[in-house]
Amino acid sequence: MKTIDELIEGGVEGRRVFVRADLNVPLEGTSITDDGRIRAVAPTIARLAEAGAKVIVASHLGRPKGAPDPQFSLAPVAQRLGGILGRNVSFATDTVGDSAKATVAALANGEVTLLENLRFNAGETSKDDAERGAFADALASLADVYVGDGFGAVHRKHASVFDLPARLPHAAGDLIATEVGVLKKLTEDVRRPYVVVLGGAKVSDKLGVIDNLLKKADRILIGGGMSYTFLAAKGHEVGISLLQEDQKARCLEYLAEAEKRGVEFVLPVDVLVSADFPDLKTKAPANPEVVSSDAIPADKEGLDIGPKTRELYAAKLADAGTVFWNGPMGVFEHPDYANGTKAVAQGLLDSPAFTVVGGGDSAAAVRLLGFDENAFGHISTGGGASLEYLEGKTLPGLAALED
Repeated sequence: MKTIDELIEGGVEGRRVFVRADLNVPLEGTSITDDGRIRAVAPTIARLAEAGAKVIVASHLGRPKGAPDPQFSLAPVAQRLGGILGRNVSFATDTVGDSAKATVAALANGEVTLLENLRFNAGETSKDDAERGAFADALASLADVYVGDGFGAVHRKHASVFDLPARLPHAAGDLIATEVGVLKKLTEDVRRPYVVVLGGAKVSDKLGVIDNLLKKADRILIGGGMSYTFLAAKGHEVGISLLQEDQKARCLEYLAEAEKRGVEFVLPVDVLVSADFPDLKTKAPANPEVVSSDAIPADKEGLDIGPKTRELYAAKLADAGTVFWNGPMGVFEHPDYANGTKAVAQGLLDSPAFTVVGGGDSAAAVRLLGFDENAFGHISTGGGASLEYLEGKTLPGLAALED
């Protein structure tokens, strides 16, 4: 995989460099609520611009239906990116149309432009190779060189991620190089004990990674909505908590496999419950009740791990050599249900381990809850991509960057 260092050494001055970034940031109207992904790719863009390249940045945002949709416009991102870079970022109001062609043609050496949302074109996500290829051809006509740096999208077989690199000389950006280096530490060169913390809503989202990590981890700690399917599988009442009934048998298989392999598989011992889901807009007091994880009332919902579980999980992290964390422990967006996620984040900071926060909601929680991002070993920009890498899958966007 060619690096951006090699690309710059070979000379990029005056060349049109297409940077596939992941600028899929959360928006409230036109306000960006978390710019972590923009800041993560900014160094690659800055290096190329400083080397005299004409930088064309492209990304998706949200899930538009293959046509323009104003609520998913990248226009606010162009402004924020310019602020972070400390330079003007022009904006093309389409992907490969007249605006894109004119905006790219107007670029001087060292200037940066951002194209409109790639998913406004149906060819970006099409499962038809010809349709995807046609869009990749149109994108390729805008550029001379391709740099893949959108780690959060490398698990997608999309035109700008998979097909476009085959049409242009290509290299991996700094962010992708860093992400892959970190993930290799979780798969090839692991300091032990290796502790994995998994949360989030659904067991089904984590099936592959649990399956693979049972062969590698020393301990697996479970929290969040997915924990209630494990508790139900063990025969416990979980009330109106999130539950995937069809995954209970699989959960029992994982528990048996963990015992067979000597992997410590830890479930919550107490939880915070309520009859009502909290109001995430007003943050009104929710007054949760603490109950044992095997005694959840039939009319209540588990919304966070309890204080005994927080202490237990902190202790399980204290002697770790490596920690991978993906998924919050509860509804962290509400202060009454944020303490479980806070406890895990603090446990990572207090541990001597090499710590990796696996993107997605976990990364958002770290920032929302006020933790210093630089205090962790690494915060990934790609939750789904990280999980699929740890499952042992071939990621299309990484395979496309191999020479």
